[in-house]
Amino acid sequence: MNTIGKLFTFTSFGESHGKGVGGVVDGCPAGIEIDTEFIQKELTRRRPGQSIISTPRSEEDKIEFLSGIFEGKSTGHPIAFVIWNKNQESKDYDHLKDVFRPSHADYTYQQKYGIRDHRGGGRSSARATAAWVAAGAIAKLALIQTGVDIKAYTSQVGHIAVNKTYEELDLTQIESNIIRCPDAETAEKMIEYIDKLRIEGNSIGGIITCVVKGVPVGWGEPLFDKLQARLAAAMLTINATHGFDYGRGFEGVHLTGAEMNDSFTKVGEKVTTKTNNSGGIQGGISNGQDIYFRVLFKPVATISIKQETLDKELNKINLEARGRHDPCVLPRAVPIVEAMAAITLLDLYLMRIRG
Repeated sequence: MNTIGKLFTFTSFGESHGKGVGGVVDGCPAGIEIDTEFIQKELTRRRPGQSIISTPRSEEDKIEFLSGIFEGKSTGHPIAFVIWNKNQESKDYDHLKDVFRPSHADYTYQQKYGIRDHRGGGRSSARATAAWVAAGAIAKLALIQTGVDIKAYTSQVGHIAVNKTYEELDLTQIESNIIRCPDAETAEKMIEYIDKLRIEGNSIGGIITCVVKGVPVGWGEPLFDKLQARLAAAMLTINATHGFDYGRGFEGVHLTGAEMNDSFTKVGEKVTTKTNNSGGIQGGISNGQDIYFRVLFKPVATISIKQETLDKELNKINLEARGRHDPCVLPRAVPIVEAMAAITLLDLYLMRIRG
């Protein structure tokens, strides 16, 4: 499937080294102010070549809208857009034409389709996520009108973790450093560690935490469209993701029911909970508290260290990958996590108001 969503839908197209990537957003409510500067800023947060700890591929990621916008507002019709690829260096991947790279989609794509684009991974490349961020920015613009705010940040790189809850952090500081971690001291250690691995030709993974404020009670559907299930599906679509939890998540296994349960209370005429171990979701439906979740990313699979693998003839070979790659995906994945959260939440919002 190349389409996500039921009422607010996004269909993605394009490959890493094709002419461009893009998409079609359908179901966006009419009359939404389409702030193209905001959308471009979101794309800039994701684009390659940002810093020493990201791929040196240099793409401007300038978006071109083709339809669905009139006088700066959404018309209610499909919004089509394209982001042209400008800095492909396909020759860098010639040596991979007949090779199955460890932990990549090469083998599975070849077996499933009988053909694959070896240039930068083709359709399996994270290059496609540029379009996801653009679609997510449109969803964010619609959600802003409902009072919803989405912020993600790098909370762990390898063994280096932020030892504070999101409530203890100043989330306005996320963009203050190249790793997008709001804890300056921890960010410095993370950057140092990633740069060391980059020089060695190695890579590392970590965790991104996402916080959503302003979602009222009632978003999410029972059983098969539970809010956490939809979020998990969206997050695990992102390249290199290997895990998802929300609220206290896997930490909750150490707690008793008495410790984990969120007791209801009343503040004025408003129902709230004394704690938020549930992460703002109960019974698959938002309960009005902050929604927070974590996404685990594995180390980038492309490394410059020699690895044993197979070619298409099933001969054993030693591979030293070349090309331009991130030593850690986390800083560029932060806006992707926000985008996929926005696409999911706007879809569930529309399901809620349309019954």
